[in-house]
Amino acid sequence: MSDLSPRIPEDIADDVLRVASELYSQAQNSYDVSDLKAAGQEVDIPPELIEKAIAQVQEQRRLEAETREIAQANQRKMTLIGAGLGALALLWGISSYNSLNVASQKVDGTWAQVENQLQRRADLIPKLVNVTKAQSKNEKEVIQLLLKSRDSYLKAQTPQEKLNASEKIDTALQRFDKVAASSSLVSSQAYTNLQYEIAGTENRIATERKRYNDSITLYNQKVNAFPNSIVATFTGMKPKEFFKPTNTKDPKIDL
Repeated sequence: MSDLSPRIPEDIADDVLRVASELYSQAQNSYDVSDLKAAGQEVDIPPELIEKAIAQVQEQRRLEAETREIAQANQRKMTLIGAGLGALALLWGISSYNSLNVASQKVDGTWAQVENQLQRRADLIPKLVNVTKAQSKNEKEVIQLLLKSRDSYLKAQTPQEKLNASEKIDTALQRFDKVAASSSLVSSQAYTNLQYEIAGTENRIATERKRYNDSITLYNQKVNAFPNSIVATFTGMKPKEFFKPTNTKDPKIDL
């Protein structure tokens, strides 16, 4: 004889037993209305008051349940709003950081062009030394000055160190021009050609310096402007220095 009773899958059996246990517990801890009326009669409470009390309690519980549901719904709504605002803040932060990073990279790119021209000018110094016969004491001293200033530039590591060393090259070239003006170098074609190269390099340095300073102006505006300044503070981005002389006097070069 086959068993025709329904079969319960094993994977839900535990849940069925748990729910049944909860229902049984609720049944054991509940009362019939007639039981409540009978209990009320023992203390002289009219049955109609028992029914009224039951209605009031049930209504109170219903209102409490509605209040809880509303509170939970509001909580879920606030959570969603908070998550949305957090996502917007994150997207804004990423956008601001990207904007600052692009501006910073532009500064680095324009500095590279400045550095190329500074390096080119430094590389012209050995050629300038080669066309100088260095027969007089002044010529020998100014050659040492040129080589010393170039060596200072080649050893510089940071942009500011390179700018400081570049000022020494400026000073050395100015002194060299004064010595050359009173020597036979002024009639040398090789010297004249080098002077043209140096002058052209100086013009390119001036051009690239302006571009560099313009890019720093844009970057610093972004860093200092609110609310980008908040992102800049957290990411460690600071305003950058412009390319300008550190002093108005000729740098001292020890021979």
